[in-house]
Amino acid sequence: MGTPTSSPRIGITLQPEVRYLELLQPVFDDADYFEIAPETMWARDKSGEWCSNDFFDVFLEEGRKRRKPFVAHAVYGSIGTVDPGDGERQQAWLHRIAKDHEAFRFEWLTDHLGASVLGEHSLALPIALPMNEAMAGVVRDRLLQWQQLVPDVGFENSAFYFLLGEWRDEPAFFRQILTAPRTHLLLDLHNVHTIASNLGEDAAGYLQRLDLTRVIEIHLSGGVDSPPDWLPNKRSLRLDSHDDDVPEAVWQLFEQVLPRCVNLRGVTLERMEGTVDAADVPTIHRELHRIREAVQRVH
Repeated sequence: MGTPTSSPRIGITLQPEVRYLELLQPVFDDADYFEIAPETMWARDKSGEWCSNDFFDVFLEEGRKRRKPFVAHAVYGSIGTVDPGDGERQQAWLHRIAKDHEAFRFEWLTDHLGASVLGEHSLALPIALPMNEAMAGVVRDRLLQWQQLVPDVGFENSAFYFLLGEWRDEPAFFRQILTAPRTHLLLDLHNVHTIASNLGEDAAGYLQRLDLTRVIEIHLSGGVDSPPDWLPNKRSLRLDSHDDDVPEAVWQLFEQVLPRCVNLRGVTLERMEGTVDAADVPTIHRELHRIREAVQRVH
């Protein structure tokens, strides 16, 4: 992996909601780049093929008028799907990503580590993968396929609510996957916080075992604890809902890992559509500035 040519940049997500985009107009100028989920710009035409929806042009114009680049964080690449019957869908997904890349010139492309498509069903959350060499090979091959479109590709550590193995083994699994040049980890720190909280694990210890030289991007976001009546056993779970301020525990993890992420190219603040009101805008503005101040101290 090559070293970055400049200090890591600060990004924010664009979401397919008019109110979200209107409220955050003053904040967008504080970001260096935009992150988008390509699938939020897709619709089906009459023949059933993927085509662009209205947000394709809306997002493109946001970048054009502010002269900001884009990165892609997909949701339905389903990097761990091994069903042979998924090949046609995968090719259609790649074809549509290629069309988007022609317009947006993504600086890198990532997706969530897991299986997000099962048969004809697209899942709201990815399913965890078995952490073995065979699955590492599946993911490696998928990343190499994506590199035919976008040279820098990677996966995000997901906020699973169950695992096929021990969470402490994930860093070794990631090392098995990330062997090829320009393949990367997108480190989502709220996902780390979520799993550590729900499993009673040590987030700092997990991060110590990660090879942070492979991190191209960091995600910062907030979430909430589930209400007591959400589960039959009345247990509360931490939810990776992207609908609240970044918690202090996540800021602390960010400060810990930042010096070790020597190839870091971007830090992205995430919020979901439908979660931003006018009262949230000053906080989001302050969070972007806090990210920038932390990056400038270290890089």
